[in-house]
Amino acid sequence: MALVSFGIYLAFVFLLAILANRVGKSKSFVSEYFLGSKSIGLWAFALTYAATAASGGSFMGFPSLIYTHGWVVAWWIAGYMVVPIIALGLLAKRLNQVGRIAGAITVPELLRRRFESRMVGNLATAVVIFFMFFYLMAQFKAGAEIMATLLDGVPVYQEFVIAVESVTTGLPLIGEAKADYLLCLIVFAVSVIVYTTFGGFRAVVWTDVMQGIVMGIGVVVMLVLVLQQVGGLRNATKQLDEMTPPKFVKVVLSASPGASEEIRLPRGAWVFVEGGDDVVRLDSAAVIQNSGEKNEAIEALLITTPSAKERARKKVGEDVPVVAAIQGEPEGYAYGDGKKGVYVHAPGPDRKSSSGFLGVMLALSFFAFWNFSGAGQPSYMVRQMAFRDTPTLRRSIVMVAFYFSLIYFPLVIIFTCARILLPGMEIHSDRVMPEMAAVLTENAGVPWLAGLLVAAPFAAVMSSVDSFLLLVSSGVVRDIYQESINPNASEKQIKRLTYIVTVTVGVLGVIAVIYPVKFLQDLIVFASGGLGGCFLMPMIFTLFWPRTTAKGVAAGIVSGGVTLLVLYLIGFFQTGSFKEYRLLNLHPFVWSVVVSTIAIFFVSRITPRIPEALKERYFGKL
Repeated sequence: MALVSFGIYLAFVFLLAILANRVGKSKSFVSEYFLGSKSIGLWAFALTYAATAASGGSFMGFPSLIYTHGWVVAWWIAGYMVVPIIALGLLAKRLNQVGRIAGAITVPELLRRRFESRMVGNLATAVVIFFMFFYLMAQFKAGAEIMATLLDGVPVYQEFVIAVESVTTGLPLIGEAKADYLLCLIVFAVSVIVYTTFGGFRAVVWTDVMQGIVMGIGVVVMLVLVLQQVGGLRNATKQLDEMTPPKFVKVVLSASPGASEEIRLPRGAWVFVEGGDDVVRLDSAAVIQNSGEKNEAIEALLITTPSAKERARKKVGEDVPVVAAIQGEPEGYAYGDGKKGVYVHAPGPDRKSSSGFLGVMLALSFFAFWNFSGAGQPSYMVRQMAFRDTPTLRRSIVMVAFYFSLIYFPLVIIFTCARILLPGMEIHSDRVMPEMAAVLTENAGVPWLAGLLVAAPFAAVMSSVDSFLLLVSSGVVRDIYQESINPNASEKQIKRLTYIVTVTVGVLGVIAVIYPVKFLQDLIVFASGGLGGCFLMPMIFTLFWPRTTAKGVAAGIVSGGVTLLVLYLIGFFQTGSFKEYRLLNLHPFVWSVVVSTIAIFFVSRITPRIPEALKERYFGKL
């Protein structure tokens, strides 16, 4: 039933794409396909902006962080509640005005025409494509994880997984990828690429409106269900206060005498520890040989909280005669190991950092990060170039702020409570949202509702992927091909190339995420910080300071991006993983904005002024 309700939702998404395609046929392809003819009204503008911002990071990566680190993540996301006031209030009105004066469809095109500089336009396009690709990777991973969770246990799906595994085993590039993830990744990518390519910006906006409504309803329903099932927020907090972080171990699995020669266990299976009542959860699929051969050690999660142990014991399959022997010493958290209360108090547990997940200075820098990096996102700027009038903007700011509060605060409650209902999700925390939807609806006796709840994160992912695909394809087609290669290209040529580029970018995104990073949110934060660091201050100077020059903007884009990349490289060499280096415990985005501001100001001062006629066009006579 859950699969049926989810299928109905997808069918409706494709119907909207078909209708949008028909509406746009009578209008200019470029303006209609990439910007919806700049006629987006109040509800459409507010919900398409909100749905694009609430991406797979919001519904997959963000719940993963909440589950892993506890209540302190509310500090981490608190700045998002005022993102609409700052991100829309800071730039939107002026950006819309300048966009209309310039006749621009994309952000790089706006910069090119504002300064009459092909160099700055091409540079902006290259930076957008680079960082947006990381966004696409994150969304593709999120979509695949959601589908894999929803389809898990469906017989036909399992048959397809086995078929994919038999075909891909041993092949270069994809031979080591998990078959279930690979299958869902391809299905999701084909779905979203098709409707985005077919419908364009108007289809994206229409589906964003529907997806924004689905997300809001889904979160409210989950909040009601979870509070019912944990006995209220007070009771949930008491249980969380007794929890201690799990430990990470290596185990050797062995089968009981008389069992079959080969036993297969999926990733996430629960197994009793030999000689006691402890349980572990497997971090990978396992094949147990009962033929006298020694089985290899695999990684697993050891539960340490008594109440969580009790829930986990009930999940151990009685028909699987397998036990686990722990090898070596268990590995605990760097901060919070063995401590009660770490999930309800700052700075929150952290596996690698001895200072915890979120200190005060880092929390403050993230408050600034979400607001000002959001203001610098080209995907949001495109929406700001498309709203109809100023009243639409003012009302949208209020609506989006209310909508974000409706989404993010309940998510913190839902996924801290998830620790009570779903122990051991640390092995695959990016799947906690769809897993939670399935558990809540099953416990409530309405399993068909799971499909609609899972549609909420799926809607978030689709609304982001379609926007990012359009942003990248518009950059290639409009800002590179039409402006620099073939200015006299016909509408038919542009249309054909747009479809080709959209599909190609989607395919490259799939290839790049066949082996994804562990935490989806890491990609989201990197891409957000990169785009914000590269475009926030250049756009502010471009819109409000007449003395700004093309070389000053170029210096700001390059210096902001390089600063962030250098700090991420230092973090990688320090930790060996995709992590940033936090100079003075501040996020790299803060430093990229500082460096970018200095670069723009000084380079604009020492380079020739723009022509007076060009300045008057955008600022009038001063």
